[in-house]
Amino acid sequence: MKRFGIVIIFLLSVTASSIGITQETADTTEYSFDDDVVEGDLVRPDGEMTVVRKQGKQRSLIKVRQHFVPEMLKSVEDI
Repeated sequence: MKRFGIVIIFLLSVTASSIGITQETADTTEYSFDDDVVEGDLVRPDGEMTVVRKQGKQRSLIKVRQHFVPEMLKSVEDI
């Protein structure tokens, strides 16, 4: 039991001393940036701008069968 107490006291002293050391050596770093003037031109491709028309609406290629139900009834009658 006596050894256990000595080990705990030793560990606490080592921990306390390491905390004290890290607090003393902790430095802050400050960065300061100067203002820079940025100059440049707008880069565009040579030539004229082309305007693209919107696509027109196209009618659907799916045709709905108007007489679907009567045709189904006819096909069932033959069975």
